[in-house]
Amino acid sequence: MISPENKPAHQKHVSLSRPTLGSFGRTELAILGTPCGNIKKLAFAITQNLSAKLKIAYVDADHKSADAAASNGPDVNTALAYGSFLEYTDKITFQRLDYRTNWNEYQQKAFFQSADLILVNGNHFLAQAQVIVIDPAKPLEKKLDKLTNVQLILLQEGVMKVPDFIQAHLKDTAQIPVYSIEDPENITRSIYSYYLKSIPPLNGLVLAGGKSTRMQSDKGLLRYHEQDQRTHVYHMLRSFCAEVFISCNAAQAVDLEGRLPYLEDRFLNLGPQGGILTALQYNPNAAWLAVACDLPFLSKETLDYLVQHRDPTKMATAFYDSDGKFPEPLLTIWEPRSFPALLQFLSLGYSCPRKALINSDVKLLTIPDTEELRNVNDQQAYNEAITKLQPK
Repeated sequence: MISPENKPAHQKHVSLSRPTLGSFGRTELAILGTPCGNIKKLAFAITQNLSAKLKIAYVDADHKSADAAASNGPDVNTALAYGSFLEYTDKITFQRLDYRTNWNEYQQKAFFQSADLILVNGNHFLAQAQVIVIDPAKPLEKKLDKLTNVQLILLQEGVMKVPDFIQAHLKDTAQIPVYSIEDPENITRSIYSYYLKSIPPLNGLVLAGGKSTRMQSDKGLLRYHEQDQRTHVYHMLRSFCAEVFISCNAAQAVDLEGRLPYLEDRFLNLGPQGGILTALQYNPNAAWLAVACDLPFLSKETLDYLVQHRDPTKMATAFYDSDGKFPEPLLTIWEPRSFPALLQFLSLGYSCPRKALINSDVKLLTIPDTEELRNVNDQQAYNEAITKLQPK
């Protein structure tokens, strides 16, 4: 009998895995220790050097605009001055949104989800990691509580060493690169290295949870090679992925128990997108290489080609379909940022992962052999595949 003191605490809400995010996004750096003008100059230089590789966002505060608004009111040339809460302006070379209301922390993270790297003015905002500047004009003695994960130390012109109080606080300063603030090459290399360390690991997902209506038997249990197809694909993916799971329905889960790792669909009646969303919900901090179980001609070489050409700065990396027109969603690497994107499409009434790929920032590849995209959905196609795959 469970005594009152040993009774498990009541949990009101389902416990979900959460993405690892900072104040603004997945990979962010606050720059602090020097006046705001220097921070902006440094952030712009880093952005210029890395913009060809990464989508970089910059976060700052504009006190001059706030002071002007307090004294003179909003700019009369904007809709905000007349009571609008949101104004969209097509600036031809860029798009602009002006809000009257403040963002809460959840809206803020959603807005920055497309950024690969977020540079933050650390004089005004916190971030999960920091770049600090040793500058007598903006001493850091009273800001040590903000130095939680320092990745880089920069010395302002005329400064020769890291102060003792910084070394005592950080303890592991020997492991942190130290450069002159006038050394853009090493600064850029160090920050890009920080980004590379944040690239999510790659997991594998065998999409085997369909009803196989046309085949009239479970397509994942068909044999083209030495093992049933879902097991065959599982072992192929293990060569490239940190973890691999079978995406399955409730009935299949009973059969898989104790045999292969599996993820039972939590998003029901959505087809393959339900399996992909389930995987992203299970681990939102990993990218997922999703492969349909009905591709018996798929080779390890093609999987290797896809993994080698993965672009984590995109929402996904996919092949064109066999016609070379549209993305093939069932042989795709889905990055963590695809999770909120797929949910957004779902909220608008679209459950097609191909539509999400078509209308998102993705990397598209041409598959070395289009025959490997040939899927098997009925008995006739199965017989033809068996004949073609037989050793000569």
